[in-house]
Amino acid sequence: MTLLDAPPTSAGEAGDGKPGSLMPVIRQIPAKAYDNPTWKGLHYFVRDLVLYGLVVWGLIALDHPLAVAAMWVLSGVVISGLFVVAHDAAHGSLFRSARLNSWIGHLAMLPSWHVYEGWVLGHNRIHHAYTVREGFDFVWHPYTPAQYAAMSRLQRLRHRFEWSWLGAGAYYLREVWWNKMIVGTPPARWRRVIRRDRLIVAAFVVSASVALGWLGWTQSGTALGAAWMVLKVLVVPFLVFSYVIGSFVHVHHVQPGIRWWPRREWTKFKGQVEGTTILRVPKGANFFLHWIMVHVPHHVDMRIPMYHLELAADAIKAAYPDVVHDEKLRFRDFMANTRRCKLYDFEQGRWLTYAEAATWETGGARVR
Repeated sequence: MTLLDAPPTSAGEAGDGKPGSLMPVIRQIPAKAYDNPTWKGLHYFVRDLVLYGLVVWGLIALDHPLAVAAMWVLSGVVISGLFVVAHDAAHGSLFRSARLNSWIGHLAMLPSWHVYEGWVLGHNRIHHAYTVREGFDFVWHPYTPAQYAAMSRLQRLRHRFEWSWLGAGAYYLREVWWNKMIVGTPPARWRRVIRRDRLIVAAFVVSASVALGWLGWTQSGTALGAAWMVLKVLVVPFLVFSYVIGSFVHVHHVQPGIRWWPRREWTKFKGQVEGTTILRVPKGANFFLHWIMVHVPHHVDMRIPMYHLELAADAIKAAYPDVVHDEKLRFRDFMANTRRCKLYDFEQGRWLTYAEAATWETGGARVR
């Protein structure tokens, strides 16, 4: 039996309180990690909004292919920064005021075309409540060999693309953004606010498209020029952002050392401490990423604002050094994880490659 085959012993389950409780972990976090003055949250929001405005201006003004390509990459990380601000607001950690969190959260999510209350439902109440729990957490939830065997050829091809390093954005767009946020049917008590926020996002996209289309028409005098302006300034940055967030969520929760747990074996400690990562980014990268890669303390306690996550992470790591996944963020590791983690065996608690799954049998049928 390998380490991947055997269920790890959770250090948190030896602590005080209910087995698998997060309370022993939360007690390690310094009180300072919860400070969230209003001016600081507004500073990050206004700064990122100005950066987004500059990127939009640059995309409107520039036409050289290399310059436009560079601005597209920059747009992806700038929109990601705004999205992290909105993400903190949605958790109620950016400001003490619930109303201010809602206003800033709604505004900061518009460039990423995200439905604020839909995000609150799916991210806060499902993903955070049941991280890496079979049948509950829908974000990068793995398929079993049996489920893969039951897929059509086209579905298997889609799975192979979406679970590759290149297809992370396509997975996020289809599985999270489209299926869960745009067209999914929310529970009755959430239906009104999510419908309202879908209309807000639609109004933003339509009005921005009309304005940019008109601008492109005035500059080029052609319908093609109008369409190019909309594509260049609005659509491609959204697609780049989708790749960024899809790949980030993947590295937060998918690697050979992270288990997904059957329902009865799952605990909060297993999900929130063992089920995610602390990834140290290159110096200066948090100017855009806002410490979102320091993910363990965020899952332990969503009340910690983004700029205190490193403080909380150091305290948690000191208390649980053999449990916390703490490593450098490297693109080659993301690529390696996507090659290694394709399907999942919940009985053995291990990830499988397609080649390994090819030897897995169910009902006499081999997975191919």
